[in-house]
Amino acid sequence: MTHAAFIPGRELSRLYFVEAVKPILDEAFPDLRYDATLIDTGSEVLGFDTPVSRDHGWGPRLRLFVSEADQPRVSAAVVACLRDRLPHEFRGYPTSFVKGDDGSWMPDRRTGGPVDHRVSVTTMQTLLRADLNYAWEPDAAISPQDWLTFPQQKLRVLTHGPVYHEGLGEVSAMRDAFHYYPRDVWLYLLAAAWTRIGQEEPFVGRTGQVGDELGSRIIAARLVRDLMMLCFLSERVYAPYAKWFGSAFVQLACASTLAPAFENVLAAHDWQARQAGLAEAFEHVARMHNALELTPLLTAQATPFYSRPFLVIHGDRFAEALVAAIEGEEVRRIADRMLIGALDQWSDSTDVREHSDLRPALRAIYGD
Repeated sequence: MTHAAFIPGRELSRLYFVEAVKPILDEAFPDLRYDATLIDTGSEVLGFDTPVSRDHGWGPRLRLFVSEADQPRVSAAVVACLRDRLPHEFRGYPTSFVKGDDGSWMPDRRTGGPVDHRVSVTTMQTLLRADLNYAWEPDAAISPQDWLTFPQQKLRVLTHGPVYHEGLGEVSAMRDAFHYYPRDVWLYLLAAAWTRIGQEEPFVGRTGQVGDELGSRIIAARLVRDLMMLCFLSERVYAPYAKWFGSAFVQLACASTLAPAFENVLAAHDWQARQAGLAEAFEHVARMHNALELTPLLTAQATPFYSRPFLVIHGDRFAEALVAAIEGEEVRRIADRMLIGALDQWSDSTDVREHSDLRPALRAIYGD
């Protein structure tokens, strides 16, 4: 474990680029057009790293994007040049890395010889093929089936990873394409989120009523997660994966009101208290829906489920109104067939979200 003063990884990599990498590139490759970024894996990419993060996969690093035409000519040359000329240490951190037994990059403190750095040189097309299994063409429309099978956690990295230099413009072009879901896809995802809520909202009370407090707690936690996902969608922000889901949620505008309600739900010792917290959250999120003005105004008050003493928002009402607002035939056809939403609304499997080679099979779920 290093004893150097902690510098958040986004800032460490910015300084590394400005003070160490860029001067070398300016001198050795003065005509090179490139974008310098930290669009990569790791908690620091989204700004969630802490000193604990430094034990693996963390340190001064960059990803340089060059054009498809330049890549065969310059990639190996840039990597080799940096190996010979980068310092062995930057701001107290080693700039060399080795692969650990588990495949993670580990810092490798050394004082001589070449630097086995983590400044990669690639193209945007190569990155998107690897991360999304997608052949990106800047001027081509992205199909609904593709949008629905791109994991939000990867879209968040692509659109939020820091950029330190734009001499090529590939990052800006990519972010223009992936900045957020098209309107019809967005409406479909909102409808799917409300559908999930409508399917389980009365069960918190029903399980508690028969003495199943454990079951009531589990369903309440599921509903809290679904409401949080609906908040990300309502504020048009991509959600990260589970480890940083809560950290990212508290950055949303609605969190100041909803986070305390969710904490009350999860801390409640009986189903009545759980229901009270959920009813408060249901009503707030329903008001958020109305503020979007995507559908006619809907009642935002929690009411009993039939004659039972369980307060619900009747999520199916919101789903039906959102589906009715979808204009395009392709997304409407998917919505009429099933309201399961995007892959990270119906699966939290790491393999499903991370293994991009599965995406052709996942696309088939939604039809041609």
